Amino acid sequence: MPTAPATSLAFLLILSISTTITAHNITKILASESSFSTFNHYLTITHLANEINRRQTITVCAVDNAAMSSLVAKGYSLQTMKNILSLHIFADYFGSKKLHQVTKGSTTTATLYQATGEAPGTTGYVHITDVKGGKVRFTPEDNPSQTDAVYVKSIKEMAYNISVIQISSVLQSPEAEAPTAAPDLNLTSLLQREGCQSFYDLLTTSGAIGTFLSSVESGVTVFCPGDDAISAFAPKYKNLTASEKTSLLLYHGIPLYNSLGMLRSSNGLMNTLATEGAKKKYDFTVQNDGNDVKLKTKVVTATIDGTVVDAEPIAIYTVDKVLLPRELFKGTVEADEPAPAPKGAKKKKKAAKKGDSTEAPGPGSDDDYSDDDAADQTASSGGRLVAPVVVMVFSLLWLVLV
Repeated sequence: MPTAPATSLAFLLILSISTTITAHNITKILASESSFSTFNHYLTITHLANEINRRQTITVCAVDNAAMSSLVAKGYSLQTMKNILSLHIFADYFGSKKLHQVTKGSTTTATLYQATGEAPGTTGYVHITDVKGGKVRFTPEDNPSQTDAVYVKSIKEMAYNISVIQISSVLQSPEAEAPTAAPDLNLTSLLQREGCQSFYDLLTTSGAIGTFLSSVESGVTVFCPGDDAISAFAPKYKNLTASEKTSLLLYHGIPLYNSLGMLRSSNGLMNTLATEGAKKKYDFTVQNDGNDVKLKTKVVTATIDGTVVDAEPIAIYTVDKVLLPRELFKGTVEADEPAPAPKGAKKKKKAAKKGDSTEAPGPGSDDDYSDDDAADQTASSGGRLVAPVVVMVFSLLWLVLV
């Protein structure tokens, strides 16, 4: 007879695995019903679908083609459409049961319009009210007179992960519907403002600017060290070879558009513009620290401290430090990083002199990063581990139950 603790342990292991491999795709969910094709189309072309799929807890309030037709007829710009539809995406889980059991009959939830910082003040919130007769009403914060948007049905529910529901009308918000200026998509001019001039000068003199410009069409995210950070780093930069300078600068770009909200919701390893064609990986880790977004390179940790532009397909953020790739720079891990475990088979290296922290140029070809590479490969290919782990768990369950 299996013991209760053993059975519970096996069950929890299986539950954890099933939770890990759970994922959702809003495009496929809505494609199952043709009456939501217009709403689905605009989620795709505004790239909100990607934002929805990245988030672990989300509610999507879809409207049918008839309701969308009146919205499309108004001829809003794509950015304005994105703001309006962002109001229909809640940063919390509301299944049918939860909607009809709202505490005290009413609650307020933040939408993606609020979470991404596009909404002025609190205009990105929506009030949810359980009214008489079993109806659930949705009212935008800045349009309390709207009463025609009510719950119709549940389209898809994956408990505490994603809930896709139909509501009767488009949520109307004066702020979300306000005209938005067409974004400046000239990367060259964008990089010459908001404290990025010194970084831009390095890009042009090294020739690395060409790679950034060629990436704009498919999307690019740039992390621009401030002028003060570039000035402080100048002595080390001069010691690098021409190819090392190029790799360092390309390390400050990601070949994909990432809004600040996307960075906050997709913590983990990121490849950079320096990764392609390189023998080393040139990646870094994106990690949240409260409201801050930090970039960890194993040598230095930088914090995003400002936004120059965030308009698809370009995002440029200022960071407080130059990003130093482990592939180019030796050095001690910063104080907030855990010290690496000692390797018993390796000879101890001589201790660095007091005051030394980061050296340039970087390690030679004989430097051993096998442990780092193994850890990164495990992190970046977690999906490949699911099948073996599932087999192990079910084997454990069989042993417990027999």
